[in-house]
Amino acid sequence: MAAPSKINVLKNELPPAQALRLEEQVGYVDGSIVSRTLAKAPGGSLTLFAFDAGQELSEHTAPFDAFVQVLDGAVELTIGGARVAARAGETVLMPAGVPHAVRATARFKMLLSMVRG
Repeated sequence: MAAPSKINVLKNELPPAQALRLEEQVGYVDGSIVSRTLAKAPGGSLTLFAFDAGQELSEHTAPFDAFVQVLDGAVELTIGGARVAARAGETVLMPAGVPHAVRATARFKMLLSMVRG
């Protein structure tokens, strides 16, 4: 699988007491994957991602359940060998300890929620 040419990481939380559209809080960059950590605590984390079309994360595992909420575009997830297509407005559970991979079939944005415990 092709590695992204560039991964940009932005670390800053959302401002409190404001209504925001999450898909507007991270931007696309040609040929890249951009991530923005919104919250990180002992119980889990929330991270926004923007993938340019064709970008992917190769198969890996995580020790915690992860929820992918697609905010924009489309993605193909491979979870335990099964392919799952998801579009804006859909959420997919990637269970702890199960190998998974992410491939942007089009530009897409997601909120990744990791739940520990």
